[in-house]
Amino acid sequence: MRIACAQLDLLIADIPGAMNAIRAAATQAAAAGARLLVCPELAAIGGYPPRDLLERRYLVEAQWAAIQELAKDLPLPVVLGAVEPLEPGIGPSIANAAVVLDRGQVVGTYHKRLLPTYDVFDERRYFRPGHSPVVVEAGGLRLGLTVCEDIWNEAFSPDGSVAAGLRYRQDPVSELAGTCDLVINVSASPYHLGKSSLRRRVALGAAKRARCPVVYVNQVGGQDELLFDGDSGVALPDGRWLPALDRWQDGTGIVDLATMPDAGRQTPDPMEDLHAALVRGIRDYCRKTGQKRVVLGLSGGIDSALVAALAVDALGAEAVTGLLMPGPFSSAGSVTDAEALARALGVRTHTLSIVPGYQAALDTLDPLFTGTAFGLAEENLQSRLRGVLVMAAANKLGAMALTTGNKSELATGYCTIYGDMNGGLAPLGDLYKTQVWDLSRHLNRQAGFERIPVASIDKPPSAELRPDQTDQDSLPPYPVLDRILHAWLEEGRDPTTLTSEDPALVARIVRLVEVNEFKRRQGAPVLRVSPKAFGVGRRIPMARRF
Repeated sequence: MRIACAQLDLLIADIPGAMNAIRAAATQAAAAGARLLVCPELAAIGGYPPRDLLERRYLVEAQWAAIQELAKDLPLPVVLGAVEPLEPGIGPSIANAAVVLDRGQVVGTYHKRLLPTYDVFDERRYFRPGHSPVVVEAGGLRLGLTVCEDIWNEAFSPDGSVAAGLRYRQDPVSELAGTCDLVINVSASPYHLGKSSLRRRVALGAAKRARCPVVYVNQVGGQDELLFDGDSGVALPDGRWLPALDRWQDGTGIVDLATMPDAGRQTPDPMEDLHAALVRGIRDYCRKTGQKRVVLGLSGGIDSALVAALAVDALGAEAVTGLLMPGPFSSAGSVTDAEALARALGVRTHTLSIVPGYQAALDTLDPLFTGTAFGLAEENLQSRLRGVLVMAAANKLGAMALTTGNKSELATGYCTIYGDMNGGLAPLGDLYKTQVWDLSRHLNRQAGFERIPVASIDKPPSAELRPDQTDQDSLPPYPVLDRILHAWLEEGRDPTTLTSEDPALVARIVRLVEVNEFKRRQGAPVLRVSPKAFGVGRRIPMARRF
């Protein structure tokens, strides 16, 4: 039996585009001899998450009407995710549905029962949950329908092991046991590092509980700050996993349940996976928002160097412009290392000194600054002048500015609002500084030469906003800082229980994170690659007691 899985990268609310993509996938699946095509969650409305667009009833109804027309054109049965309009009742008047199209019509629908409200999810805001299992006959098969979270009933610990108890009081998968030939799961499961192995364990556990194969089809591509890695395939009750397509790949893959061997449970290389995620995130964000070019400041440091390399991988060197903006305290290496990077990547650069503008600003501010010591105001003024130049270049070139700050800096506020935080996307905003180093070294090993100058990797990090400045003048060494931040932000540890760290240092770091929430609220969207990224998945009040 051949099953087709369509890993689709769609544009939210582009209903004609979604219909065309599903129609093309169905044609390809039929030509390959597939018995059934499965598409991702909410594919009919252009993917996940539509968020408050779901409040536009006319959009939902236009999508529902398009599905009825699509059904007439399909050469084989198709299961797809859609928004189903409901009659007024208790709660929202739409459902997150799995819809079965066969014989020119909608032959069955199922409403997602487990609506997540944790992390980046907010589904009870929009959807009315279903209450009953649904089995639909199509193509001579009994299909048990589920949507994404419906198979995630088992609760998992941060290390990926099964925790005590269940995530929900009901288990839609177990209720389907013995009633169907296949369990279908249309999904939009966001990526983070390590998610692939956990997701496959979930699918295999569902197949064991259902006592039949689980066809798992996930969305692929970037959607705003969320990334989706696909990773579609079929989980068998005997513990085998049959992949449909490579991770991060668009297209339609065929799984033959009769002949395909077990692909094993290979874990993707973390650095290669991270590289693929960030490149896909930059590329899709630009493509879906209509950005053709990007511009960024090149300081000679590691963060801007890595962002430039990722941008080149995503868009091509011809679409990337780097600005070298030396200031009064810049080292010689800030220019030479940036120039070496530009040569290795093949990107165009412009050198724009901020010294004249800085002096002019100081002269203007002299009535206010006179008689005061050099300090944070003078340092931030340099960063903000660079931000002005980057944004001016972006406007003139018709480009989007990329910010270059990492998670360690965003967490502690070691960044300048309206300065180096200026831009439309923050590719490294969910990578700790230590991960930035690791990924940069990985890219050099992968390339076989210094795409990123070793000098940029090895030099002590510095903002170069005052004489002989290094980051460690204000922050602990990054390995120590990142260990504290990871334990608190991602593991949810009580800071007072971090007994292996200096309690005074932990308290200082926690306070830095807390008092800088206002900066992050005004920052660029961060590509999410961890279970707890700054942005939509972390909602902290700015005014509160610490």
